[in-house]
Amino acid sequence: MTGSHPGTASMPAPLTGSAAPCWVNLMTRDLESAQKFYAAVLGWTFRPGKLGQEFSVARRGDVPVAGIGAVATAYRVAVAWTPYFAVPDADAAASRIRERSGTVAVGPLALGKGRGALAADLDGAVFGIWERTEPATSPPAPDDRSHAWLRLHTRNAFDAAIFYGGVLDWASGRPGCCEVSYEKDEVIVECEGRQLARISSGAVEAAPDPLVRPHWQVHFPVADLAATVEAARRHGGSLVEQRPLGQGSEATLLDPDGGLFTVTDVPGPTAGDSG
Repeated sequence: MTGSHPGTASMPAPLTGSAAPCWVNLMTRDLESAQKFYAAVLGWTFRPGKLGQEFSVARRGDVPVAGIGAVATAYRVAVAWTPYFAVPDADAAASRIRERSGTVAVGPLALGKGRGALAADLDGAVFGIWERTEPATSPPAPDDRSHAWLRLHTRNAFDAAIFYGGVLDWASGRPGCCEVSYEKDEVIVECEGRQLARISSGAVEAAPDPLVRPHWQVHFPVADLAATVEAARRHGGSLVEQRPLGQGSEATLLDPDGGLFTVTDVPGPTAGDSG
């Protein structure tokens, strides 16, 4: 489809006409250390990004899957994985964020072949928006979005769905827009027939535990969960929690710099038993 700013020209093409999750990016403090960790844990390789020496694009095989930028210190923000959503007009989306009591922290500003911004929703969960303003100069990557999926932990899933729906035109009836549906106490975000995210209630804004505060959590499917957890531990990461799911299991990890992410042997968004 995590964060600082997208990897610009290497970003996968967004799902047609929709404000869908299009990219995940990691804001970190040390690019080289982050590359070594994620190469060992997730098997990624890296190529330089288009935004300077502090940015790189992670690839799984020939497919770009994520961006990493050593910008946490410069922007004075926490080390974190952040999702970006494709929008047709970054300025209009930024205005809608502010109108709905969200915050635009950085941008919109020029980012390679597009314009983007880093924002937070009304409960403080951080996300990004990105508008492509120039045509891609290379063929799009294969449309394989199984490399990451998302869950928003928020105070109230239905309030959050209204916020993001208003900002991103979800369920607007426009051609290609993402649709939302409800399952128990969760909101499911589906784009072009694929579940790409879930929104769950129960987060507490002032909680000291980062797992309890409102946040977008990035899930990376892996073939062998136990081996991935062990690799993370061997390379300086730590296990925050591990839990069974109805169809498999997942583990939430911290990288050596404090970036929180989840690995799972479930290939797509699952019901609320994933936490």
